[in-house]
Amino acid sequence: MTDISKIRNFSIVAHIDHGKSTLADRLIQSTGTVADRDMQAQILDTMDIEKERGITIKANSVRIEYKANDGDDYVLNLIDTPGHVDFAYEVSRSMRAVEGSLLVVDASQGVEAQTLANVYHALDADHEIVPVLNKIDLPAAEPERICQQIEDVIGIDASDAIMVSAKTGIGIPDVLEAIVTRLPAPIGNPDAPLKAMLVDSWYDAYLGVVVLIRVIDGYMRKGDRVRMMATNAVYQLDRIGVFRPQMENIDVLGPGEMGFLTASIKQVRDTKVGDTITTEKKGCEEALPGFAPSQPVVFCGLFPVDNAEFEDLREAISKLSLNDASFSTEMETSAALGFGFRCGFLGLLHLEVIRDRLEREYDIELITTAPSVIYHIHMRDGTITELHNPADMPDLTHVDHIEEPRIKATILVPDEYLGDVLKLCQDRRGIQIDLTYAGARAMVVYDLPLNEVVFDFYDRLKSVTKGYASFDYQMQGYREDRLVKMQILVNEEPVDALSTMVHAERAEQRGRAMVEKLKDLIPQHMFKIPIQAAIGGRIIARETLSALRKDVTAKCYGGDVSRKRKLLDKQKAGKKKMRQFGKVDIPQEAFISALKMDG
Repeated sequence: MTDISKIRNFSIVAHIDHGKSTLADRLIQSTGTVADRDMQAQILDTMDIEKERGITIKANSVRIEYKANDGDDYVLNLIDTPGHVDFAYEVSRSMRAVEGSLLVVDASQGVEAQTLANVYHALDADHEIVPVLNKIDLPAAEPERICQQIEDVIGIDASDAIMVSAKTGIGIPDVLEAIVTRLPAPIGNPDAPLKAMLVDSWYDAYLGVVVLIRVIDGYMRKGDRVRMMATNAVYQLDRIGVFRPQMENIDVLGPGEMGFLTASIKQVRDTKVGDTITTEKKGCEEALPGFAPSQPVVFCGLFPVDNAEFEDLREAISKLSLNDASFSTEMETSAALGFGFRCGFLGLLHLEVIRDRLEREYDIELITTAPSVIYHIHMRDGTITELHNPADMPDLTHVDHIEEPRIKATILVPDEYLGDVLKLCQDRRGIQIDLTYAGARAMVVYDLPLNEVVFDFYDRLKSVTKGYASFDYQMQGYREDRLVKMQILVNEEPVDALSTMVHAERAEQRGRAMVEKLKDLIPQHMFKIPIQAAIGGRIIARETLSALRKDVTAKCYGGDVSRKRKLLDKQKAGKKKMRQFGKVDIPQEAFISALKMDG
């Protein structure tokens, strides 16, 4: 059992690609936690999709043992967190389980929008923060300027920031010493009843549900009977252990320690993230405050391509939602697509990751409907309803006005791209709140409607700034605006999955762009297909997809023109009949591509 004064719990926070996972690799390698022959890059990123995209999606923990310069042995519990705004909930949860943070900043790029957002999560959790400048071996590194920038923008003293190169291993011993000397030890009472925080849980095919825990007070022993305070369920502990990064079983976890438990728990929904675990008899009196539930901002429908796979999809979604507390679901049905789920996500990247995980890990082919946000519909009789799906829009004669969600977006951008960024925000109906400078970079704060940001704002921002801008946002509440529901009709049939809410002034432009795009995306059929955009009964844009034609006049050579005419008229009549009964197949790519707005 470890003396509580010799434990340090910390997380690594940074902007995307500033080197969190690589620094974690070096800390693990330099302390001999993993043998050199077993070492691999981004060892804590265990999912295939994390390795492919080169990003961290799930926060992962590891226990490192380190002999400090003062001769004492320390136990360091590290949590590697994601950097993307879509996984901010994962970051804020991890922060509650530890006492300190290493703030990693790229010595060439400096402070970015996500650096700020993640530091604020750490400060909210009362963390001691140690600044670390990474990538100092790069020719473009400017450590003095970046230290000054950290002090100016974030307001943290960076005079004793640690200079490291996580790739080559420069400065890693200094980081380990700083963790031991500059971060506080956890506080816990070994004599109190057991109180442990449930940080995360996921499903394992062999062990059932695996629960990541942080012990606050008391001891947890193998074989104990424990109670989850939120659900009042009681379990007997089969095994407890720690991650080095592989699971290693131990017999007891004391105050301040982090580890995992398994207790033959069948359902992930029995383990609520943020719950308090205590012993069945003589348990602690009051639960920990837990975590505020995440607020999904983007909604879309997920439907199986083959309706027979609906039960498999239900099973897969319930397992995934165990592992990802920020993902919410409810059942829905659609005339065109059958049974499926309406799912809430924290952003578009989150949506893509969940969709990829469902298709890969559970082998289900999916149709994804247009992502949309929640609107507040104020009816004439004074009631307010929430609109999750534009296809469910009530009759306009009963609607008084519609409110849409707004966000406060913070964009950090080099000076030369500022004009393009301001134009992009204006095009998306943004209202400028603030514009300040931090060195040669501008910090722009805009009030933007969320539905303009949801699709491809981030992609457009990256392309107009050649990848140099960084972006972060917070929800701001609701505001009234002139919004209308735009439907897309293909062969005069409305396509639910393509219904969107648009601003009245932009409806025509958006409608025209969408029908032009669909004309290229839908394959030709044997009959001609009208593609229309409509608001209510009014058609605002139309394109016609021409038919594939067989050359029926090929066998006519010479002779009277009426013979050709007769054959062409006969073909035309056949096509007309076909159009009445023909079914148009819209490929899955068309749904997502049609919704991306090109500037």
